[in-house]
Amino acid sequence: MSAAKRAVVTEHAFEDLAAEREAAAACGVELEDCQCKGGEDVVRALAGTDAALVQLIEVPAAAVAGMKEGGTLIRYGVGVDNIDLAACAERGVRVCNVPDYGLGEVADHSVALLLALLRRLPALDAEVRAGGWDLKPALGAAPPLDECVVGTLGFGRIGRAVLRRMRAFGVQVIAHDPVVDPEDMRAEDVAPVELDELFARADAVSLHAPATAATRGLVDAARIVAMKDGALLVNCARGGLVDEEALAAALRAGKLAGAGLDVFGAEPLPAASPLRGAPNLLLTPHAAWCSRASTARLQRLAAEELGRALRGEPLRCEVRPER
Repeated sequence: MSAAKRAVVTEHAFEDLAAEREAAAACGVELEDCQCKGGEDVVRALAGTDAALVQLIEVPAAAVAGMKEGGTLIRYGVGVDNIDLAACAERGVRVCNVPDYGLGEVADHSVALLLALLRRLPALDAEVRAGGWDLKPALGAAPPLDECVVGTLGFGRIGRAVLRRMRAFGVQVIAHDPVVDPEDMRAEDVAPVELDELFARADAVSLHAPATAATRGLVDAARIVAMKDGALLVNCARGGLVDEEALAAALRAGKLAGAGLDVFGAEPLPAASPLRGAPNLLLTPHAAWCSRASTARLQRLAAEELGRALRGEPLRCEVRPER
């Protein structure tokens, strides 16, 4: 007789786990809601598990080691940088994510930040709040949208959606993605460019790349210096892509006209972060994915993966460790 299977949710901020519990129950498993607070809690929660749903908490090698071989970790969301993938590979633990639960929402949020920055809304808002009414310092040097070049680092589903939306405002669109065929970009009237050209040519760059060994810290001080004076930067991808100290310094010096960030190297954003005092910076609390429908979609898709994991079926969105 085979041993009973065990499935847990390490932590979450959802109203309930109805979809997940239903998926587990269909496999004869009672889902445990652990609400872990730290690493030791995660180690205890994952001990002897066949499947675990993880939201934001770190899953270290010590926790992975306690899972059953052939177990599965399911990440609520896109990025899996909070999971030790190398340890999972060594233990034979499968990892999957839910990359498509909020594509439209993230694209909309990115475009909202881009448009707000292109029209210099942070500076104009600050001017009025300070008792002034002078629009020239903010808008005097701002180009009309149909003279702007907007580029994305990444041409996956979200990057494509951002550029489709931005094209409606008359901007020129360019993109860099080393794993996408340039002909795919040209088919959507997007000009493919090399990485250096993207940052040197664009009036606004929107980041839509994963955090990997090749992309972590990619937007550093040197990269920012190479951008146009008065350019803009938006990041709704992963916080690790941007050197936050270098970005804050560039905003204070006026090298960049503005930036919009939804993701950060440490979340919640530390009180001492240099970003908090930087001018012309829009900050949102990792909210780009959020809408009335996206949370339910996220839980449903994660629950479906939980069912596959408990049945030993192929996963819809398995993530492989970096080579």
